[in-house]
Amino acid sequence: MARKPTKAATDGGASTQKKASATVKESKKQVRGKYTARNIQVLEGLEAVRQRPAMYIGDTGVRGLHHLFNEVLDNSIDEALAGYCDHIVCTLHADNSLSVQDNGRGIPVDVHEKYGVSALQVVMCTLHAGGKFGGGGYRVSGGLHGVGVSCVNALSEWCEVTVDRDGYRWYQRYVRGKPEKPVEKIGKTNKTGTLTRWSADPEIFETLKYEPRRLKERMRELAYLNAGVTLVFVNEQNPEDNETFHFKKGIQALVEDLNESHNPLHKPIFLKKEKDDVEVEVAIQYHTGYGETLLSFANNINTVEGGTHTTGAKTALTRVINQYARKAGLLKEKDPNFTGDDVRGGLTMVISVKLLHPQFEGQTKTKLGNSEVEGIVNSIVGEGLMEFLEENPSVARKIVEKAIIEQRAREAAKKAAEAVKRSSALDTYGLAAKLADCSDKDPERAELFIVEGDSAGGNAKAARDRRFQAILPIKGKILNVEKARPDKALDNEEIKALISTIGTGIDMNFGRNGEDEGRNGKKESEAFDLSRLRYHKIIILSDADVDGEHIRTLLLTFFYRYMRPLIEGGYVYLALPPLFTIKAGKDDVYYAQTEEERDQILKELRKKRKDIQITRFKGLGEMNADQLEDTVMNPEKRMLVQVTLEPEDATEAELVFTKLMGDKVEPRREFIEAHAKEVTDLDWHY
Repeated sequence: MARKPTKAATDGGASTQKKASATVKESKKQVRGKYTARNIQVLEGLEAVRQRPAMYIGDTGVRGLHHLFNEVLDNSIDEALAGYCDHIVCTLHADNSLSVQDNGRGIPVDVHEKYGVSALQVVMCTLHAGGKFGGGGYRVSGGLHGVGVSCVNALSEWCEVTVDRDGYRWYQRYVRGKPEKPVEKIGKTNKTGTLTRWSADPEIFETLKYEPRRLKERMRELAYLNAGVTLVFVNEQNPEDNETFHFKKGIQALVEDLNESHNPLHKPIFLKKEKDDVEVEVAIQYHTGYGETLLSFANNINTVEGGTHTTGAKTALTRVINQYARKAGLLKEKDPNFTGDDVRGGLTMVISVKLLHPQFEGQTKTKLGNSEVEGIVNSIVGEGLMEFLEENPSVARKIVEKAIIEQRAREAAKKAAEAVKRSSALDTYGLAAKLADCSDKDPERAELFIVEGDSAGGNAKAARDRRFQAILPIKGKILNVEKARPDKALDNEEIKALISTIGTGIDMNFGRNGEDEGRNGKKESEAFDLSRLRYHKIIILSDADVDGEHIRTLLLTFFYRYMRPLIEGGYVYLALPPLFTIKAGKDDVYYAQTEEERDQILKELRKKRKDIQITRFKGLGEMNADQLEDTVMNPEKRMLVQVTLEPEDATEAELVFTKLMGDKVEPRREFIEAHAKEVTDLDWHY
């Protein structure tokens, strides 16, 4: 999410600018002079990582800070994959350092033949050193970038490692990547394992504030993917936040949790087999709803863009269900075959593959590209699923009957989508009749405000800059698309207006992810065309109260399920209108978005003023146009929250949407009760 820069970040930027200027001047001198061997600089050890950290961990902001944790945790998980570790403890310490402790084999400490120092020091202080490059230490490993714990060490103010192995406890401490002294033997032990503790370097990172939610999301995901492994989170800063993750049934438990708010048609179907050094796990469960949830992983990495493993699984699913339906007489000779869309309606499926040499592609390197995996997964899923259906005819019939329902719903949805273009809610240009469009037709400059109610819409129209700001009023709460049949959702007048105004069309797969199973090479979401997007800022503007929060959630659910690329591309924003206005005399006006912010302003004002008036807005309709302009519309003054979906948040996003917006009330109540204390502004960060 978008954040205001902290003072530390701002000051750091100024310092960096001065250094950059000096570097530019030096470069100009070199260009004017001779280019000789003296100009060639060799960065020793981990200096390259410290000079160019973003090359190794993505960035030096919040995401990069948490990437350090992922790298260390992945090492412990690799021990679990190798069969030597089943218990991992991650601790956020009171001094803001982090540690990861496992009961694996422990990093080797004997002297490395080539380097002449302990193997522990080689691992911690040398890039691309470890047991995952063909040395026989690990058969399969996670880790997306291969930079490992040495980068964590390089980018830490200090780091220390304690290793239990060979009957002894060993220890070494490092300062900014350099060992203080050789590895020491500090005691005897009958345990094995590794404890790594580090404190991120303030000279490198823009922020040192960890988000326990992020840490726990990755731990929960890994616990699902590695059945039987226990991961314990300890928060010394807030002990109430401690949590243990352990799922004996692995990805079957993930499927069950994803479907907790739905009505499942059967127990999860679980397939697991290894072929040609590729281990495949697939869990499948259908429910009575209409959306599809498909999560895929390769070596514990969330492949949010899909890949060859998802293509193989989906192809097998379509083929087998058609074959079984024909064989059982549930599809007659005159009936058309089910499409992939038909057999994936109401489907929740998790695919996890583990292979020796994964090849990742795509913009975020989260799409599996190994061509051999497609055929392997296709074969394993095809054989396993057909065997299950033949042995469980009652479940098989339910699945086929669900596909028949989906086939009919798909045809109805296509007709409904076409009807959007002909709707009476549209003007002669095919736009929503209520839309007050902007004059600038350049999408990069244009903004669309989705406003709750005609009254608020009228104020927003008066407050806007007509050149680049468009206003679309909607009637209160739109349909909850998480529970609605697709054709019913597309028949909703407010949803029609949204689709026609935004211009991209919708993903006719209703939030289904991954690519097509090879039909003419076309992507599944061919109905959605991002190049037709009419506004590069789509801003949800609703009241600063509970009803307004509900409307925001309903709109975000619609975008997530029907126009997910808008969220993934960072085109969706939340406006933050004030809840209070505070006047001191005639001229001084202050706005507060929360009661806490109001009290803080009053505390400061009452030291100097007594003529203070406080007004609580009941809704946007009560705000004057100039107030709305000052707080929400004016790009120079307003505060927006950008809604984004990072690859590492994909699993958590599915869990949250299904629990908050699904059919069942009880999981929603439990979720709210469990997380109520964590809420600041509905998980907004600004």
